[in-house]
Amino acid sequence: MQESVLSTVGLPIALAIIMLGLGLHLRVDDFKRVLTHPKAMLVGLLCQMLLLPAVCYFLCKAMNLTPALAVGMMLLAASPGGTTANLYSYLFKGDVALNISLTAINSALAILTIPLIVNFALESFMGETQYIPLQFKKVLEVIVIVLLPVALGMWMKAKKPELALKMDKPVKIASALILLLLVLLILMRERELLWQYFQAVGAATLLFNLISLLTGYFAGKMVRLPEEQNRAIAFEIGIHNGTLAIYLALAVLHNSEMSIPPAVYSLIMFFTAALFGWWLNRKSNIVQSN
Repeated sequence: MQESVLSTVGLPIALAIIMLGLGLHLRVDDFKRVLTHPKAMLVGLLCQMLLLPAVCYFLCKAMNLTPALAVGMMLLAASPGGTTANLYSYLFKGDVALNISLTAINSALAILTIPLIVNFALESFMGETQYIPLQFKKVLEVIVIVLLPVALGMWMKAKKPELALKMDKPVKIASALILLLLVLLILMRERELLWQYFQAVGAATLLFNLISLLTGYFAGKMVRLPEEQNRAIAFEIGIHNGTLAIYLALAVLHNSEMSIPPAVYSLIMFFTAALFGWWLNRKSNIVQSN
């Protein structure tokens, strides 16, 4: 799977619009609250940096994936949460401020952790060591796509509340339609190879996605975090930055087979995350009715 204008330009623009919409609902106090309650941040970071790579490694071994596909899975596990995680957290009543903070911190730390995790994977599965250069460009990308639109939305909410209120509904609708259109276009573009990709690594990516979502949610529950923070952590570590993983496979490691797992995962995660969010809401409604 090769990079395209759709995935490298269209999706970041769509997500920037989505992040603007999120910013229209946030205040500075939301971030202060996260900083004064660091337990949730620590749980999310530990799951992302340590637990998920270990889970992914043993999953690849158990499912006997080919070396290149196994490294592609580890690329995915090493990649931080994408901006799509913030959207799902917003849609399903998660702590969006926590998501945004985790996305920013995870992306910065990934500059150091990705080379370590992926070099380990290369040595374990392929018997070679290959260094991945630090991608400062990706940190700048997160700042542009995530933080700047959110900051603009927050500024509008604080300084131009009437304009922010007027923009809220149109931005929500536009965000959903743009994201849906992009997903449909990606599916159409890859339709000829889609079945081949799913046969090769579909089960592994689906299982890893579900494990990631459940791990984040129940890790928060184990330390008795509020429900909105449990949901935020679940989406943050359950929805990985597939674009970053594909970029590393194609542009850094120059191996197209390694890009297959994150490519398939990027298609699966939209549907599994939506079903997971529906399950959370249904579970909450049952508890409230009792």
